[in-house]
Amino acid sequence: MKNLFFLLILSIFVSCDTQEKQEKTTEAESIESTQAIEYKVFGEDFDDSVAIDNEAMKLKYEALKTGDSIEVTFSAKVNSVCKKKGCFMKLAISEDEESMVRFKDYGFFVPKNLDNNELIVHGYAFIEEVSVDQLQHFAEDEGKSEEEIEAITEPKRTLSFLASGVKMNAAEYVEEVEETEEEVAETEEA
Repeated sequence: MKNLFFLLILSIFVSCDTQEKQEKTTEAESIESTQAIEYKVFGEDFDDSVAIDNEAMKLKYEALKTGDSIEVTFSAKVNSVCKKKGCFMKLAISEDEESMVRFKDYGFFVPKNLDNNELIVHGYAFIEEVSVDQLQHFAEDEGKSEEEIEAITEPKRTLSFLASGVKMNAAEYVEEVEETEEEVAETEEA
């Protein structure tokens, strides 16, 4: 009877130890798979492990007043990018809200073909009121029609972001191919 009790206790310890090793292995594999992602970095590199999602970012924006700012890292989908040179982009914060992202000291730009890509940005989030002139300028840079640009008649409270760095999954990065003036002329003639 003592031997049976001893075997029962021993089997419990062995099974617990095996389960703990499996959990550690799964955790290590999870960390390895997270670290296996290679990023294309625009601007300054940063720690992306602290990134929050766009829904958490929406809550942070809701807590801000005009003039406040917070340093934050978050991930979101790109709604649009400046089509002239990639000097700003708009990231989805929710279905009907987006953050206007500009780049620190205009020290870097992003590719113009990033629409619908998931990115991670690091920098300062803030609320600002953007003038009609500035809104019209942004609309023009986005390639909006004259009618859409002229329809902008009031300043807008904007969720803004000054990014010091941007990361995207390197596997999804596609280099832009700049068209030569001749290729553009040929396209226009066709």
